[in-house]
Amino acid sequence: MATPITAANAYANVARLTDASLSLGKGAGTEKPSDTSFTSVLKDALGAINDMGRKSDAQTRAAANGKANMVDVVTAVSETQVAIDAVVAVRDRVIQAYEDIMKMPI
Repeated sequence: MATPITAANAYANVARLTDASLSLGKGAGTEKPSDTSFTSVLKDALGAINDMGRKSDAQTRAAANGKANMVDVVTAVSETQVAIDAVVAVRDRVIQAYEDIMKMPI
């Protein structure tokens, strides 16, 4: 089962993505350009999720070899699942926003 901390971390990553995308549209020349771009934030978030997946895979292999506690395996897998669910939710919102923009009359 996913812990509240895991869910909070996943949603914090999504919020960080949202904040980065909002900051790209701010102030025409009034602020110094940020070193972080939406692409780099997205790559970092997806890299973190990939690392979580590798951790859960390693825990599963260790459990299969009898070297890991089953609670650790379930925790790692559920953390990965929560993170993937958050990414899928963000993806769905981005696709919906794109479709809404495409439906706007010119």
